[in-house]
Amino acid sequence: MSLDRPLFETYARAPVAFERGEGSWLIAENGERFLDFGAGIAVSLLGHAHPHLVLALTEQGGKLWHTSNLFRIPGQERLAARMVEATFADRVFFTNSGAEALECAIKTARRYHYVNGSPERVRILTFTGAFHGRTLATIAAGGQEKYLEGFGPKAAGFDQIPFGDHDALHAEFDDTLAAVLIEPVQGEGGLRAVPDQCLRGLRELCDKHNVLLIYDEVQCGMGRTGKLFAHEWAGAAPDIMAIAKGIGGGFPLGACLATEAAASGMTPGTHGTTYGGNPLAMAIGNAVLDVVLAPGFLERVQAAALRLKQGLAAIADRHPGVISEIRGRGLMLGLKCVTPNTEFVAALRERHMLAIPAGDNVVRLLPPLNATDDDLTVALDTLDEAAAAIAAKGAA
Repeated sequence: MSLDRPLFETYARAPVAFERGEGSWLIAENGERFLDFGAGIAVSLLGHAHPHLVLALTEQGGKLWHTSNLFRIPGQERLAARMVEATFADRVFFTNSGAEALECAIKTARRYHYVNGSPERVRILTFTGAFHGRTLATIAAGGQEKYLEGFGPKAAGFDQIPFGDHDALHAEFDDTLAAVLIEPVQGEGGLRAVPDQCLRGLRELCDKHNVLLIYDEVQCGMGRTGKLFAHEWAGAAPDIMAIAKGIGGGFPLGACLATEAAASGMTPGTHGTTYGGNPLAMAIGNAVLDVVLAPGFLERVQAAALRLKQGLAAIADRHPGVISEIRGRGLMLGLKCVTPNTEFVAALRERHMLAIPAGDNVVRLLPPLNATDDDLTVALDTLDEAAAAIAAKGAA
């Protein structure tokens, strides 16, 4: 049988294909330019074709791509050492994706309790609206019915409570709880940021009950909020953290970071990966870190975020029948829509700007962290035009 579209039909793809990118812009096959404020779902951290990343890719690509983790990989050791120096962590395990990083985080937490004489501690507590990946374990962790439907029984050991319900949170702490897993800023769930004081309180609660705290910073990490990791704003470090997306700047790369104590059960043979941490990925990961950790880079992100958020607030004030709220943190912002968010995304695309829908009727804006002042001006003008068009359509 011949099929016009041989791919799995698991995506409702927009009718546009891109052939190259330049900074914050994507160029379609017909030559049309689109301002990319989706960044491949927070992946293209430094935009498209960043010279330093291109150089790292081409230089390493001409040397060595893959050896497996049966041998030392110097670039992996270097990137791990740099991540340890810049974060709370003592140990790092590299993966190919965010879902794999979360799987490693879950296994690390359960293994910690197992080797410390509490094998009954297996439950992972998560929050409504969360998204932690598409594997059987991570869709169970997220707990959203639309992702669980049709895939058999939900993997055991994951429980969800309402986002922001402190009473429900306290009630879940018992001798079977292994860890609490939370996104400091929910992405798919609608750009809901956890208040700093809540993260600090959660850290204290976990310490009191010998429960591990896991952060999912797959989307909100790597400078996206103006700090290297979003939890740094609260000063509440985790025991384990899963990251991905931006760390590879567009190349598949993730990592699970942990303290020495939390990682103590992950001994030889307990976990593995064939491709994770390969020389090509490590060269690019190190190149991304070169840029993000450069003096002044994160301060520039904070300044750009403030300008963008203030501009969005002004647009929301002008069009209250279209936008009801601005959410998020740093360059991870959301427009809570009055009209369908898909309508807003389509209106932006018609005006050659890309954004991404999220849960709770929110439009996500995830620009490259090095978006220029001109890019921000174009974005705000386009967002205003799109909101005005939707408002006029509603008034007609």
